Amino acid sequence: MATVSLLTDEQLSPEARAVFDDIRATRNSEFVNNFWRALAHDPATLRRTWESIKAVMGPGALDPKTKEMLYIAVSVAQGCPYCIHSHTASARAKGMTDAEYHELLAVIGMAAETNRLVTALGVPIDEAYEVR
Repeated sequence: MATVSLLTDEQLSPEARAVFDDIRATRNSEFVNNFWRALAHDPATLRRTWESIKAVMGPGALDPKTKEMLYIAVSVAQGCPYCIHSHTASARAKGMTDAEYHELLAVIGMAAETNRLVTALGVPIDEAYEVR
């Protein structure tokens, strides 16, 4: 259950409405998800977060599907079910296959396991891995 109400389009301030209009135009979709509807209570945070998402998830050296898959991995590591679901849907829409998804989950699980082992064992970083 949300800790704030999810604002409908009719409840938006003019500032929040402008951000929703940009979300719709950028994504070429009328759908605005619950994350943005919860953030709409604070138009400044809504705008700042949307602008950051556009910049980070927009065109760059990494392709859009890879960015979504990385977002899934971080969301699993951070324990955010909402982001896991929304970015899995987005990655699938960008072409992620079932095989890629299951391999991604295997990598996430393996990294979590080896990270815990390295931490517990206090393994020092190899000199060969140090940035020079």
